[in-house]
Amino acid sequence: MTTETTELRRTALYDAHVAAGARLVPFAGWEMPVQYAGVKEEHLAVRSDAGVFDVSHMGEIRTYGPQALEFLQRILSNDVARIDVHGSQYALLLREDGGVLDDLFTYRLADTTYLTVTNAANHAKDLAWFRQQAAGFDVTVEDAFADYAMLAVQGPNARAVVESVAHHPLPGKFQIARVHIGDGELTTSPPSAPNTVVDALVAGTGYTGEDGVEILLPPAAAPAVWDALLAAGAVPAGLGARDTLRLEACFHLYGNDLSEDRDPIGAGLGWAVKEDTGHIGAEATRAVREAGGARGGGRDGLKLVPFRFTDKGIPRPGNAVVGGGVVTSGGYSPTLEAGIGLAYVAADRATPGTAIEVDVRGKVRPAEIATKPLYTS
Repeated sequence: MTTETTELRRTALYDAHVAAGARLVPFAGWEMPVQYAGVKEEHLAVRSDAGVFDVSHMGEIRTYGPQALEFLQRILSNDVARIDVHGSQYALLLREDGGVLDDLFTYRLADTTYLTVTNAANHAKDLAWFRQQAAGFDVTVEDAFADYAMLAVQGPNARAVVESVAHHPLPGKFQIARVHIGDGELTTSPPSAPNTVVDALVAGTGYTGEDGVEILLPPAAAPAVWDALLAAGAVPAGLGARDTLRLEACFHLYGNDLSEDRDPIGAGLGWAVKEDTGHIGAEATRAVREAGGARGGGRDGLKLVPFRFTDKGIPRPGNAVVGGGVVTSGGYSPTLEAGIGLAYVAADRATPGTAIEVDVRGKVRPAEIATKPLYTS
């Protein structure tokens, strides 16, 4: 019997994580920091001040050319024509039957140039799908993953932290701009010291429910910028806090709340699907939307809803909802000090305030359907 081992990939900030005492774990083929001081401490730091996450494992696809808009309109679920230059948009990548291949953010960098950020585990699959669907369009699709490291600075003081090391005003929410970051002289070569200025893309987006920005920059520049952000007051935060923060905000996690077996309507993402653009999967989604009616159930009659435990206990993915349904994301909320989660339940049981029960390892826990988001800053 032989056992194959796959070597985990490391971001440009691996040494910085080790030096900061991070606990590193495998995630989507990467060795990533799950926590530094602790998930609760990092979570609350983001809610009250500013935290910085290494999200360099995320993928990027660059699309450009005369028919870039027409191509992206065909493969993305939202109306790409509504993205202004330097704007961004959330959308889904769908199969013809409406199954979700991934959820994505696309930034319009210039008139006919776009940058799409993919989920780490889906990058190779998404890139192959982009290239396959590009046949017949006058467009170039490039794998831009190696061009960028990515840092997310989030929290009520996140912008102030980044502004303290930036040479230009930061873009507004859902906008993107080129910003020089660092002290000293601008360099086009890989920086080797913290007193160099790097040319970065800064976007007013995030995954925590707080204000903040995401910084895309050359991987070689990431350690110097990371150090500068920590010196300016940002707290290093790991994937554990990133998950609890996004869960409080009711943001979807692909592989848990979204998959090829799920459709946008049941997932509550019908707002990001514009069938009239003629994108792949549009007709399948339209049929589900019309069949679900006002209740908004998916093709299996289920709807994704947030819930909160009304007593002790912590829900976990895979827990059964008594009477039908399943928890797809769950955990303890440091802000609300309660067990919270997302679950697919029958559409007629999805009304906020409805009492449900969740089977947590054989013990039934009482809960209540809530409204999105579970927490607002």
